[in-house]
Amino acid sequence: MKKVAYSKRGSRDFHKLKEFYNHLYGEKKTRSILEELDKTILILESPNFNFKESGEIDQQFDHLEYEYRKLIHHHCKITYREGKEFIYVVRVFDTRQAPDRNL
Repeated sequence: MKKVAYSKRGSRDFHKLKEFYNHLYGEKKTRSILEELDKTILILESPNFNFKESGEIDQQFDHLEYEYRKLIHHHCKITYREGKEFIYVVRVFDTRQAPDRNL
């Protein structure tokens, strides 16, 4: 079982997402949404998690060396890849932040 780690970009995305939600919903609702999102991300650490069968391939990253997959949770797209030691969350993005990108 591999642990989840955020890439630098994934961490920045999560911070921007928090700011976006604070503006949209306020602090209390933001906290609730991010806790739910965190639970979804932690599914990647489950002993029953199978990288090849979970999520779908993220076509926007298919030109890169690794296979990137995505999970969709409400309006959020979570892009991740499997590394030797960790499952890396490389992007966390609410499609309402910029609806024309990163779908």
